[in-house]
Amino acid sequence: MFMDEDFLLSTEWARRLYHGHAEGKPIVDYHCHLDPRQVFEDARFEDLSQVWLFDHGAGDHYKWRLMRANGVPERLITGDGDSYEKFLAYVRTMERALGNPLYEWSHLELRRAFGIDLTICEKNAPQIWRRANERIAQPDFSARGLIRSFGVRCICTTDDPVSDLSWHQKLAAEKGPGFKMLPTFRPDALMAVEAPGFSAYAQRLSQASGIEVSDWASLKAAAAQRVQAFHKVGGRLADHGLNSFRFVPFTDGRVAAIAARALSGEPISSEEADAYRSALSLFLMGEYEKRDWTLQLHMNVIRNANTHGFRSLGADAGFDSVGDQPGLVTEVACLLDAANVEGALPRTILYSLDESQWMALATLMQSFQGGVRQRLQLGCAWWFSDSLAGIERQLTVFAQESLLANFTGMLTDSRSFLSYPRHEYFRRVLCRTLGQWVEDGRIPADEEWLGGIVEGICYRNARDYFGFFEQA
Repeated sequence: MFMDEDFLLSTEWARRLYHGHAEGKPIVDYHCHLDPRQVFEDARFEDLSQVWLFDHGAGDHYKWRLMRANGVPERLITGDGDSYEKFLAYVRTMERALGNPLYEWSHLELRRAFGIDLTICEKNAPQIWRRANERIAQPDFSARGLIRSFGVRCICTTDDPVSDLSWHQKLAAEKGPGFKMLPTFRPDALMAVEAPGFSAYAQRLSQASGIEVSDWASLKAAAAQRVQAFHKVGGRLADHGLNSFRFVPFTDGRVAAIAARALSGEPISSEEADAYRSALSLFLMGEYEKRDWTLQLHMNVIRNANTHGFRSLGADAGFDSVGDQPGLVTEVACLLDAANVEGALPRTILYSLDESQWMALATLMQSFQGGVRQRLQLGCAWWFSDSLAGIERQLTVFAQESLLANFTGMLTDSRSFLSYPRHEYFRRVLCRTLGQWVEDGRIPADEEWLGGIVEGICYRNARDYFGFFEQA
């Protein structure tokens, strides 16, 4: 039966684990791109197209990519086209998207957020549009209302070091919103020492930190001040986007000279930039470890491959893809080893869009365990790997090489308030996988034991691992 209550639950044990232990568990969404301002202001939505597809510049670029593949003009994707026509364009795209996880996610979104169990097709489009917009008009359908309805206990956004964190501060000052919304330190712009605007960015860092950034020492001091500012507002995570990465051994004097030239607006070579990034990564890892933070390393992404698209619409508009840097795991191994030698290796989650690297990363992480439970983890099936096949592969690799029962589970990595059914999707695949292992005789048919593991992966591990609720 299409998308029924036992969707993806192919064995009796899968159904028992999901309905008895995974379904309805609270959500800790420890990596996303929601706008804290929208949450503080409790944004409302005009119609289904706005909340589902494109919200004043933001939205779900997974969906935009599929619409482009179906020949939909940009005015009906990110442009100023009629809202109903945008919706119809997506419906027609979905009719051709069988086998794509978006087909399943979109149906889950309609069911869970709107109570609509119709198949997404042109015949049903008028009724879906009418019923969804009736639900959107109800008082509880808002940014906060959606977060609460999905049982979300904590959301971690992605924030530049120069952010003033004002919306996070306002949310933190509230009493009883029903969930936490915390910043994540994302220093990609601080790492981009070779970028033409780096010296201007350093001035913004000076303003945000109150420390005049004039050299390598003051740059580090300003970065540390921003880490502490994030910590004060409840941040416990950093996130480094290693689209590509090379670890270059360095001396402090050499990095100081590189930083001085960059701050003066002089050009920096790629090898110099790699040395600077290596040094700054190690410094920041030490700052994270001091504060008991967790570092996420998101690796191997080709960003903005379509130059025309990037110039027209900017970043994060659906023009990224899986990277293929040779030797990336070796470079990351050098970084982890250098941090470990300095006693500066924080809890770390390793993600790669190149699934062929998962085994290498999973075995690498085992070389640096110790001190805390699961100091290093293999990140969940992220972005383009977030599918039935990808989730099953990631769970299998994690289990083969480490302790799956310690896994912190799923995240949305999304800019959409409707993305939380992806946690349900993950939980169904998790129970499907473990249920099959029971059926195959690979693990005991012990519901009390196995149900506890499922509950941990779905919620409890993330709750405990990151320390978000230490003062709750």
